[in-house]
Order: sequence, then structure tokens, then C-alpha cells
Amino acid sequence: MGNTYRIKDIAKMSGVSAGTVDRILHNRGKVSEEAYKKVNKVLKEIDYQPNLIARSLALKKSYRFIALIPLFAEGEYWAELCNGIDKARQELFSYNVEVERLYFDQYNQQSFDELIPILEQTDYQGVVIATSFYSSVMRLTQLLDQKKTPYVLIDAFIDKTNCIAYYGINSFDSGYIAGRLLYDQINKTDNIVIFRFTHKGDVQVTQEIKREEGFRNYLLEKDFGGNIYTVLLEANDPNKNTAILDNFFDKHKDINTGIIFNSKAHLVAQHFKQKLKQFFLIGYDVIKSNTIYLENGYISYLIAQRPEVQGFNCIRALFRHIILKEEVNRINYMPIDILIKENIKYYNNYI
Repeated sequence: MGNTYRIKDIAKMSGVSAGTVDRILHNRGKVSEEAYKKVNKVLKEIDYQPNLIARSLALKKSYRFIALIPLFAEGEYWAELCNGIDKARQELFSYNVEVERLYFDQYNQQSFDELIPILEQTDYQGVVIATSFYSSVMRLTQLLDQKKTPYVLIDAFIDKTNCIAYYGINSFDSGYIAGRLLYDQINKTDNIVIFRFTHKGDVQVTQEIKREEGFRNYLLEKDFGGNIYTVLLEANDPNKNTAILDNFFDKHKDINTGIIFNSKAHLVAQHFKQKLKQFFLIGYDVIKSNTIYLENGYISYLIAQRPEVQGFNCIRALFRHIILKEEVNRINYMPIDILIKENIKYYNNYI
């Protein structure tokens, strides 16, 4: 209905000039607060819906969003998230929206820091940030706040930022749930192990920290009396990892339960398969390599968070906020999905 109203119709209903209405609708030039209130009141009354495609093409205005994403190989978690970003980009093509990705090494905080000067010198209207490194993300968001550039967080929510939206699971709660899943499989005094992949500079990823906090919190509430060991592995050195794992289990033959708080569970499960070792392992993220080990029993549970949905919605949130001028929900928690080999084959149906 709103699209049948012309600018001169709205001007007449508002009691202002057509030029004033034009400036308000196209967000150009100054108008008085009184005129703005009059026009806005009429727009709400007639449920005015502008033709945004026509407007953006007529003004020849383009929008550039930048996504800071960890470098990935095909089939990994971040590849799934980027599939969602690409779907949103394709959907918004008619609105002159472009999305550029800047990559960093998720095991090297310096590689993230090196992107900040690039952003200082780059023209863009919105940013998506994977919040891997807390201190670096805080430094970047302060820069974006100064530039009044809207940004969306994914991976882990950081409450000391002015993000317009966050998409992802509640990291603490997902770890808490993982604690319950694991605790149900052990005796109160059994020993367990946390597998952790090391990062350059010995910096833990924000999301993994929060997941581990939730996990340990659950065990603490249950007065867990066993020991929690930590095994440090390297993402790109399988031979070294084999030696590390062999050495650990030679010393701790009683341990047959553990968890890893990221998508690398398949690298640990591969070791157990090679050694024909029975082990109860909880991991994160439904990627192909993890799914294989879930189906053959070397991963017991996967906790999933729908990365493609996250990627799609983070770009849509910037679009709605910047172009449609709509209010978006700030906290958008994904479902915390628990997958086992009996239900994994149905997981992506109807999504």
C-alpha cells in the first residue's frame, strides 16, 4: 500500500514541502526536527515501504561489507559459515551490496592484528568479525566505534563492545551442556582429558575459553573428584601429535574420556582409530571429517551451531541496519544441537 504514495502526496499529508520529504526519504541534506517528526508520523501511518532497489540503483550507491574470517580449507567449519555469507551476498546483489573477506590464521594472533591497519585505510560501511582473539577484537572494535562503523560479531559474544548484533551459540552454556554429557559417562572420581590445539603466543581463542569455563563449572557443581588433564596439540603437525598422544596415554592408561572445544575433534579421533583405542570423545561442529568419525563411533557426541545460518544472518543484519534502517536484535543465539551417529543423517534436512 505504501508504495502507491508519491512524494508530493506525503508532503501534502505532512504539511511540508516535497523537497523536504525527498531529503528525508533519501537521507540527504538537513531538515528541521519538527519536519522530520511530521513526515515520519505520516510514513508510519501509511506503512510506507520504499522501493529500495530502485533507490539504490538511482542513486548509484553501493555498499561494501568486510568479513574477518579465519583461513580455512574446503569442508572445514569456516567454509560452512562462508557458504552462508555467499548466499546472503547473492541475495543482496540487486541492492549493490558487496562482501569482501579478509583472512587471518586462527592459530596466530599477529595475523589478525595485521588486518587492523588495513581496515584503517579501507572504505567500507559494515564489518563482520570472528572474535577469535579477545584483545585484538577489542582494539578493532574501538577503532570501528570511533569511525561509527557498525559491526556484527560471530563465534563468541563479547559484551564490552558496541556490536549491532551477535550470531552464534552461547559458548558458556554449550560447554556446560558438554560437561553434563561427559559427566553422565563417568564415575565421580574418574580422570578426564581436555585436548587443546596451541596458538602462536600461547593465546587461547575467546570461544574456547568460554566453552571450557562452562564445562568446568558443571563439573564443579557436581563435586567432580577426578583430575582434569590438558593435552596440547599442534594443528599442522600430525606426527608430533601422535607422539604427544602416545606418550600421554602410556602414562595415563586409565583415561578413556575427554573433550575438545573446537572443530578439530577428527584429528584426535583419527589417532584413536589408528590405535584401535576405545575412547568417549566429545567435539564441536558438524563438518564432514567430524561426521565420519561420529558415524563410525570414534566421536561420541558433536555439539553443533549451524554456521551457514550464522554467516547468512550476519550479512543480513548489516543490510537491515545500514540500508533498511531497521532495528536488529543484538543477541541472536543459535540452537545448541547435540548430534550422535543415530541422528546425524537427518541434521540438515529442511534447512
